[in-house]
Amino acid sequence: MKPSNKTTSKLTLFLISGILSLLIGLFFSYMAFSADGLAGMYILLGLIPVVLIIITDRICVWRFGAKKVNKVQFYIAGIFIMLFILNWIRLQAQ
Repeated sequence: MKPSNKTTSKLTLFLISGILSLLIGLFFSYMAFSADGLAGMYILLGLIPVVLIIITDRICVWRFGAKKVNKVQFYIAGIFIMLFILNWIRLQAQ
């Protein structure tokens, strides 16, 4: 019997990075609550956009398919990386 690839075929870049950032954010929020409650609350409020991006990602996968959505997400990630590199070059030139 072959294992089912149904769940792994619907994974996207934003889903994986969103789940990782949620786990890391919840961990640091828990740690910040023990030291300073307000800092932990700010971290939790910062996770709201991540949840909205994950929900939007799942809706787009449902409507258009994982392959097309993944392609667009890699283009978006590539543009952000390129902008980061160009900004770094600009700052080094100053």
